[in-house]
Order: sequence, then structure tokens, then C-alpha cells
Amino acid sequence: MPRDFHLPGRSPVISCNAVAATSHPLATLAAIDILRAGGNAADAAVAACAVLCVVEPHMTGIGGDCFTLVSKPGQPVWGYNGCGRAGAAASTEALLDKGIKTIGNSIHAVTVPGAIEAWGEILKTHGKLGLDRVLQAAIGYAEGGFPVASRVAMDWSFNIGKLKNDPGATKHYLFNGAPPKEGDVIRAPALAATLRTLAAKGVRAFYEGELAEDMVRTVATRGSFLTMDDFANHRGEVVAPISTNYRGLDVLEIPPNGQGLTALVMLNILETIDMKSLDAISAERFHFALEAARMAYGVRDSHIAEASFMRIATDALLDKAFAKKLAAKIDPARRSDLPKAPAPGNDTIYLTVVDKDRMAVSFINSLYSAWGTGIVTEKTGISLTNRGACFVVDPTHPNTFGPGKRPMHTIIPGMAMRNGRCAYSFGVMGAHYQPMGHAQVINNIVDYGMDVQQAVDAPRVFFEGDDVLVERGMPLAVNEGLAARGHKVSVTPSPWGGAQIVNIDWDRGVLIAGSEPRKDGCALGY
Repeated sequence: MPRDFHLPGRSPVISCNAVAATSHPLATLAAIDILRAGGNAADAAVAACAVLCVVEPHMTGIGGDCFTLVSKPGQPVWGYNGCGRAGAAASTEALLDKGIKTIGNSIHAVTVPGAIEAWGEILKTHGKLGLDRVLQAAIGYAEGGFPVASRVAMDWSFNIGKLKNDPGATKHYLFNGAPPKEGDVIRAPALAATLRTLAAKGVRAFYEGELAEDMVRTVATRGSFLTMDDFANHRGEVVAPISTNYRGLDVLEIPPNGQGLTALVMLNILETIDMKSLDAISAERFHFALEAARMAYGVRDSHIAEASFMRIATDALLDKAFAKKLAAKIDPARRSDLPKAPAPGNDTIYLTVVDKDRMAVSFINSLYSAWGTGIVTEKTGISLTNRGACFVVDPTHPNTFGPGKRPMHTIIPGMAMRNGRCAYSFGVMGAHYQPMGHAQVINNIVDYGMDVQQAVDAPRVFFEGDDVLVERGMPLAVNEGLAARGHKVSVTPSPWGGAQIVNIDWDRGVLIAGSEPRKDGCALGY
């Protein structure tokens, strides 16, 4: 799609050698510095993520989880599921005995953090540098201070109540009882000390010894099932990606317990519809997208769990004959009575790096909600995830809370291949919104010929229960057209998620990156 330079907006970043795209300029710069110092895309991705754990502490942290896809020319795509687990003593029955019917943001939402172990495996399998080297930029910002970016300041201000509810969060993330303002320079000395410990002692220092003791002690006093053994026994998992072909492009996702399957089911449904014949920014296009999404999320909420507990195999849910049956339920003129999705959130970071050897890393790290549970260890400054909120408290459901289980997980790195080579490394932030975001980005590129920055910039729509929430930039005609089809339309108070994407143009030998304008996104290449 031709770019109109009369309209405000950023252009994609184009580079021959290497490129990084993250949600914050300081993280992108850290990735580029690592690449220029002789590191590769894996090293740069971990370095950038570590910086984001410091400068976007509400969005991500070392107390969260991490998923990644890594593509190297001529090799199968490598996936890693860095999801933490519930404690060995966890059970749905124990919660029901206490009258707990939903986990929500309770102490039982804290699972063993999987991110640091995943970083170690990514570096060991694909990196050139050690954890000690790639953590240096993050340590520098945590010790020396960093200026608070504009979107970060806004998000921080929305969470004062949550931070005030916990002594550790108040100590580390409120300053004289208030959040920082845009441009304030702040420091995170406890987190800096923790990162220094990891740099000196390695990954296992997070799961054994003083750091683990501090985390377990913090949650044990509040009734958690987690123990030191749960931390010591944690290991992530190398996984083979699942995929579908959307009009000639192979789209890859992490398999369940991740929700990437949802995006693939949605694309399978949309492939049965002539999307290209519909205007890219039209009520018709978004009506079909919303209906396909609501069916795909219904599949997710009924079936996705840790793979060994699923009643229907992933391959069966990916079958295109199944998608055709779902597509047949869509009324082009009217909203159908379909399953609902849970309330979305926006608290995740996504980044992607491609290096000179065309190793592509699609990388996502998250606490789930802003600051996770809102519990921060007082001594070590670690924000603890509330990922366990994605479990259900129903003994008949495959995703029920249970011993050593991993919950249905929302963070999903994406990748798209053409003729066996990585064409796009991409991801969309935004918790439950992510599958919808993945499908929209692929639609924008494949069906509407958008470049990577246009695909990221385009207005977004999602649903929350019975409500359809559109971004403020959506044309009025679209809103009216959706309402005429029976959708209950309103404007979302915050933009939907964020995205980063890199296109590897093999024919011309260039890398083309798009970064998220809804956040403080930044792409750089050299």
C-alpha cells in the first residue's frame, strides 16, 4: 500500500545488517549495542528484555514468564515455553474447600516465574555471550537511573492503588507515595542488586538460594502453595511450533498451553472469506474479523490448556474443515450469538531482533497484569506474576488449577515463513487481545498489501464480553456500520496492545522493521 507522506506517522526502519524493534528506545539501543559488540540476535533479545524489566516495570519483569521463537536459515524453527507452574501442592479441591471459585488476583495467581530460566536456555542454545554480559545495560539503568517515558508514566499513574496495597510495591515503585512523572529519573537499587547476583551466579541463583527464599517467604505468609522445591524443580520446555498456511504464508505459534492456537483458528476462518475484496478500514472487514475472533476465542476457552490435559488434539482444532464449519456460522449482515472472551489487558512486552546472519528472534516476556499480582519482594525488588489467574477453578475443565500445572497462557511470539525461510518475526502485546492482533497484522500484510509499519499503525478493534471496543482513530462510518450489524460499539479508553515486526526481504537483502506508536516503540537498524 503506498505511503502518504502528507499524513503524520512514522516510516518503517530499513537496514542491511541487523535490526531490533522493542517497546522502548533504551531497550532497542541495548540490543543494537550488543549486536555491534559481536553478540547475535539471541544475546540482543535477552539484553533488551532485561532493560525493559527495569524501564517498563509494570509491563514485564524477571518475576514473569517468557516465550520465544528462533529462526536460523536452513534449520527448523526453535520454540521455547518459559511458563511457570503452580505448586506441587496446588489443587482445585483445596480452593473450593476455602470457598474460592475464581483465582483472580489472589495469592494463588502467583506461579513459579519462568522467565530467567528461559533466558538462560535461549543464551545457552543460541547465544554467543553469557548472562553476565547481556545484563549489564539493565544493571546500569537500575543503578544509575533512567528517565520515565511518556506512556510508561501514564500507565504507572493508573496503578497507584494496586501499588499502595503492597509494602514491597510501595517501597520500590512509589516515590513519596506517588508514581513518577514523565521525564523523572528514577532508580531501582534492589532490582539492580538482584540482577548483579544473577550476572555473577547464573540462572540457578534465581531458583535456589537467597532470591528464591525471598520469593517463597513473601508468598508463603499469604497462603500460597509454592515451596522452595517448586522453584528448584522448575524447567521450561523446548517445543515445536504449530502452524497454519494463510494464503501462501505459513504462520507459526507456540503450541498450547499458549493461546497462539487461537490466532491460527481465526486465520483459518478468515481464509474462507474474500477479505481482500473488503476495504481495509471498513465495517464489513471488522464485522467478519470480530465474528471469527469470537468463535476462535470460544475454542480457546473451551479447549486450550496444558497439552497433556486437552480433550481435543491441537491438530484437530487446526483442521481447516473445522474452520469451514465455524465460518458457516457467520452472518455477513448480523452479529451472531457466540461465546464471549474474558476481559483483556495490556501488560506485556514484545520485541524482535534479526542479526546479520538472519537469525530471527521473536520474544515475549510478561507479568500478565500491570505489576503482576502487585506483590513485590521487599528485599530483592522482584515483581511477582499473576499468571495463575488464567486457570479456572472447575475440576471438569482441562485448564483447572492443579499440582505442577501450567495455565492457559496469553503471551504468544509470532513468526511467518515463506518457502521455508522467515519472512516476518512479529508479535502483538495486550494479553487476551494478542491472537486478534496477530490475525489483524497478517490480514493487513497479506490481504491489504500494507508494509510492516502500516500494518502496526492501522486502527484496531476487539471485544470485551458483549461490547465491541474500537480505538479512537476508527472512522465514524465503521462504528456506525458495526452498530447496524448488531454490535454494541464504544471507544476503548486505552489503545489495543502494541506491536513490533521485522520483515526479512531476502531478495533485496534488507530488513524492514515496524514499531508501535501506541507505546514508546522504537526500531533501529545498522
